[in-house]
Amino acid sequence: MAGGANFMQRVLSYVVNEVVVNGLANSPAFQRFAVRTSKRIEDISSKAIQKRQEIIEQVKDISEDISESLKKR
Repeated sequence: MAGGANFMQRVLSYVVNEVVVNGLANSPAFQRFAVRTSKRIEDISSKAIQKRQEIIEQVKDISEDISESLKKR
């Protein structure tokens, strides 16, 4: 009996999943949301890369300053 309930649960889950996925895939509002979200993530990623480069340059400058300072002693 438990096997039949498990099967019905899987079938129901599959049907609901198909309805939701198809509904979202065909929804212009959801498509706009997905495009905007993707664009924001790309923007954040590029800003993070740029910030990382800035920090690397700052660390390099500080390292050079410390090295020069130690050489003067």
